[in-house]
Amino acid sequence: MNLHQFRFVQEAVRRNLNLTETAKALFTSQPGISKAILELEEELGVDIFARHGKRLRRVTEPGQEVLKSIEIIMREVSNLKRIGEQFSKQDAGTLSIATTHTQARYFLPGPVAQLRKRFPKVQVVLHQGMPEQVARMLLDDVAEVGLATEALSHYEELVTLPCYEWQHVMVVPPDHPLATVERITLEQLAAEPLVLYHATVSGRTRIDQAFARARLKPSVALEAIDSDVIKTYVRLGLGVGIVAETAVRDDPPDSGLVWRPLGQLFGSNVTRVAFKRGAYLRHFVYAFAEQLSERLSASLVQRAMAGEGTDYDL
Repeated sequence: MNLHQFRFVQEAVRRNLNLTETAKALFTSQPGISKAILELEEELGVDIFARHGKRLRRVTEPGQEVLKSIEIIMREVSNLKRIGEQFSKQDAGTLSIATTHTQARYFLPGPVAQLRKRFPKVQVVLHQGMPEQVARMLLDDVAEVGLATEALSHYEELVTLPCYEWQHVMVVPPDHPLATVERITLEQLAAEPLVLYHATVSGRTRIDQAFARARLKPSVALEAIDSDVIKTYVRLGLGVGIVAETAVRDDPPDSGLVWRPLGQLFGSNVTRVAFKRGAYLRHFVYAFAEQLSERLSASLVQRAMAGEGTDYDL
């Protein structure tokens, strides 16, 4: 058995047992993958997959156990590479961060700049996506650090820690009737066309829950994953925008928008930083975590990664 066989099995499961897609993802041939998996099954003496003809239909019961072992092996292989990189290159290497657009655009520039100042030889790679994609990139070892508001804490394979709290705000043009209202109500928002984040982005769940509890049905004019897109359409008069406060806090006075806090309606949201459970983190990853928030420290991350304690809520 070899690592190629393990990788083929792992990727086949990730691709919903579609060997054509698996071959494309791994830049190899479908027959080669089929042959390698069959050889591994023959060596183990069990069927990892149940088949219908040449098609994979499901993972068998012994296959589930094989997959658990493969996950551990591949994770440790990844850890070995990181250990080698840390001790051969010392303060050099690549830090891959998976995050949402809002975090990348408004929150991360400061911490990333601090890290680069402290470790100038470290290259930072940002991977942007929806919260579910951020989690997936961590699980697939595409990134070492994940940052998002939704989804990360839903995965047992991830260790998550609170980073910072924030609230939603309303954004409108200065001549909008709500621009002069200091304390916005749900009824006022429900009466307007709304420009919102997509349902899986930036605390949208809290917004939907608040309207549902009040038995109000909001009129959604547009959904987007990008705060700048929302603000652009609000300036064009498409509707009343609701964005994260980080997206407007540093806007200049002539931005063309007025904003009002909505924490009294939707409560606080918590952005969390996440790492793959059991992963080996290099020393500059711990340093980066410390720069994300005063709530985080290298020792806290180390304890969390070691499974010491479970109360990591704000």
